[in-house]
Amino acid sequence: MSNRQAEIAAALDVVPPFVDEAALVAQINARKTFIKNCLKNSGLKVLVLGISGGVDSLTAGRLAQLSVEELRAETADSGYRFIAVRLPHGTQHDEHDAQASLQFIRADEEDTVNIADSVQGLGEQVTHLQNLSDARRDFVTGNIKARIRMVAQFAIANANNGLVIGTDHAAEAVMGFFTKFGDGACDLAPLSGLVKGQVRAIASHLGAPDHLVHKVPTADLEELRPGKPDEEAHGVSYAEIDAFLHGQAVREEAYTIIVRTYDATRHKRELPLAP
Repeated sequence: MSNRQAEIAAALDVVPPFVDEAALVAQINARKTFIKNCLKNSGLKVLVLGISGGVDSLTAGRLAQLSVEELRAETADSGYRFIAVRLPHGTQHDEHDAQASLQFIRADEEDTVNIADSVQGLGEQVTHLQNLSDARRDFVTGNIKARIRMVAQFAIANANNGLVIGTDHAAEAVMGFFTKFGDGACDLAPLSGLVKGQVRAIASHLGAPDHLVHKVPTADLEELRPGKPDEEAHGVSYAEIDAFLHGQAVREEAYTIIVRTYDATRHKRELPLAP
């Protein structure tokens, strides 16, 4: 392990590889305890999370549902509940995966907020977007989608006196692969420190369908490239990112890309600058 690998892994609180099933189960229990403590410490009883159809929201959503069920059993308080929210932009091309995720999660409540009108309305009012190239405008609009989705989740949480869950984990954090104040904004992030393979392992252990566990990850924010794979955007695979974070040897090119991207996206992982 290089000094930079060790430094980055420590900064992101990366969880070591699961040595056996007991280690995996211990992490599941620790994550549920974390979620329950966040609710109890806040004095609130409701959790809200947007469900995209990917393995990250699927895993966080199932952990959230299990946590509120345990809280109801432990406290005899039926007020604890989890709201799973669909946040499509128009018609989502992999809606079938999102619906399969909801069926697996079995949330106390499901809601849908279509963000298309909000994104279009804001885009029409922001004149600075009009002179951009098609590709650049598409990229900026993608970030608008992510931020509108988080506005919707916080609105639902506010209306129910609840907390918003985020799905960020170490393999995305190291690449800065989230929208600042978009999907990077939340009240609690129960997948923090896990690499992508560990998120998949937890989802599989919880009983998620294989086609969702091993689905090609995509942020799906760009209209010009719907379903663009995360790994194409990264320039490296999640297997390489995971190996890097676990201190294992990776290709020199992959090492360079990960370190360079981590340094370039540092601002996303820090609080706003202040004098």
